[in-house]
Amino acid sequence: MLEKFITFMLVGRKDDKGATATEYGLLVGLIALIIVAGVGFFGNSLDSFFNSLGGTVNGWKK
Repeated sequence: MLEKFITFMLVGRKDDKGATATEYGLLVGLIALIIVAGVGFFGNSLDSFFNSLGGTVNGWKK
C-alpha cells in the first residue's frame, strides 16, 4: 500500500532524481513522526494492558 502511494506521488517525475530523494526523506520523516506520536499517545494504555495480561498469564502457571 505504501509502495503504491509512493509510486502515485512520483508519477511523471522521472527526471527529478534529487527531488525524489527529498520526497522519500519527507515520507520517512512523516512515518517516523506518526509512530512516535502513536507510541506517546497509546504508551500508558499499552503498558497497563500488557501488565494486566502478564499477571493473568502468570496466574495460570502451575
